[in-house]
Amino acid sequence: MLLHIGALALDVNSKQITPWHKLAPRTRILCTLLLVFAIALTPNGHWWTWAIYGLAVASILLLSKVTFSVLLKRLAVEFGFVGVVFLGTLFRGGGTVLWAWGPLQITTVGLTVLGSVTTKALLSLLMLNLLTLTTSVSALLNALIELRTPPLLVAILASMYRYIGVLIGEFNIMRRAAASRNLMNNNRSIRLVVGNMIGALFIRTYERGNRVHQAMLSRGYQGIMPIEKLPEAGRNDAIALTLTLILALLGQAVYLIL
Repeated sequence: MLLHIGALALDVNSKQITPWHKLAPRTRILCTLLLVFAIALTPNGHWWTWAIYGLAVASILLLSKVTFSVLLKRLAVEFGFVGVVFLGTLFRGGGTVLWAWGPLQITTVGLTVLGSVTTKALLSLLMLNLLTLTTSVSALLNALIELRTPPLLVAILASMYRYIGVLIGEFNIMRRAAASRNLMNNNRSIRLVVGNMIGALFIRTYERGNRVHQAMLSRGYQGIMPIEKLPEAGRNDAIALTLTLILALLGQAVYLIL
């Protein structure tokens, strides 16, 4: 999966100049988290609230000028993983039975839960993908440190990102070696070669990861990333956070009224 969605190119739109990009990285993180929590905490079936949040998310997407083809590819892959969970909510009991086949039945409650969970996941993933597309990995990690995230957690995230690069690099080397020896000329050979490659892949990546870690230690790494100087939060950041908070509260007020 990572070979096709460009795992190492998380921040393909980070070099653009838009009002969203001009915000400090920590402001973008806080705005994203505020919206995601507001979306996730809205009870099932409150469509008007999600309509307000959906308009806000769409406005930010247009404002940030993200590459929609990349965004849609990532959403397709992510929904492939969570789709099975969504289907489980469809067959929940309660309400009026709309369709039944043996023990399986689709009810109005099941449809409401399915629609609600799908809407929450879609809007939340749009915001999180927007954040990673428009903010470089180093800026994200440094912003997390500025937001008092435990340094060990930040170091783990940085190592995971680096390990994905090592994993993909080693896999590509092994795949090219197998192709140059004409070992992948039919389906049976491909299955056999890929099965052997997977076993050897983790050994090779472990050894290379250990060499990378030793190289980091020799350059003074002490378990904490070096903190880069990030843009200071200014007036626009305060306005963005205030508007996001107002929007989150507005959506919840609509939920309480309706």
